[in-house]
Amino acid sequence: MLQYSFDFMSVFEHWDRFLAGAWLTIQLSAFSTILGFILGTLCAVALKGKSAFLNAIINTYIEIIRNTPMLIQVFLVYFGLADMGLKLSAETSAVIAMTINVGAYTAEIMRAGINSIHPGQIEAAECLGMSKLHVYWHVVLLPAVERVYPSLTSQFILLMLASSITSQISAEELYATANLIQSETFRNFEVAIVLGVVYLLLSLLFRGGFWLIAKILFVRKRKLGTNL
Repeated sequence: MLQYSFDFMSVFEHWDRFLAGAWLTIQLSAFSTILGFILGTLCAVALKGKSAFLNAIINTYIEIIRNTPMLIQVFLVYFGLADMGLKLSAETSAVIAMTINVGAYTAEIMRAGINSIHPGQIEAAECLGMSKLHVYWHVVLLPAVERVYPSLTSQFILLMLASSITSQISAEELYATANLIQSETFRNFEVAIVLGVVYLLLSLLFRGGFWLIAKILFVRKRKLGTNL
C-alpha cells in the first residue's frame, strides 16, 4: 500500500514568491488583454472595409495564429526578435506574443458581434443625423461588444491560464515560480495543488473583474435587470 505524507508547510514558506509570481501573471494577462482587445477590434473593423489586400493580410494573420501553438509564437517573438538584433525582456516578449495570440481570437469574436448588427439600425442612426463616428461607436461597436462579451471574457481567462507557457522563456510568472519552488522543496504534489488553487482563484478574480466592467459599460442591460 502506497503511503504519502503531505508537507504543505515547506511550500507555504514560499508564499511571498507565489504572490510575486501571481502578480506578474496578472500583469502579463491584463496588458495582453487590453492590447489584444484593441488589436482584435481594429482587425474586425478593418475586415468590414472594401480593401481586398488588407482583408487578405488580416485573414492570413488570423488563420496563422489560430492554427499554430502559442508556444511557437512565444519562441518566435522572444528568440526571433533577438536574432534580428532586437533583444527584449522575457516579460515584454510575453506580452507581445500573448497580445498577438489573443488579438486573432478577439478579431473573430468581434467580427461575429459586428455582423450581428442589423444594417437597418445603422441606416436609422444615419437618418437621425448622427456622424459616422458616433454611429459606429454607439450603434455598432458597443452593442457588438455587449453581445459577444461572454465569449470575450472566456477567451481572456483562457489567455491568463495559458500565460504559464511564457515560463519557457524564463518569464518568472506563477508557473515558473512554482517550478523553482518545487525543485527546491521536492514537494511536487503539494506545489501542484497550491498552484492549481492559485490559478483557480485568479480565474475567479478575472471573472469578477469582467463582471464589474460589464455592469459599468452595459447600462442598458443593467436597467433592464438582465445578466450577461
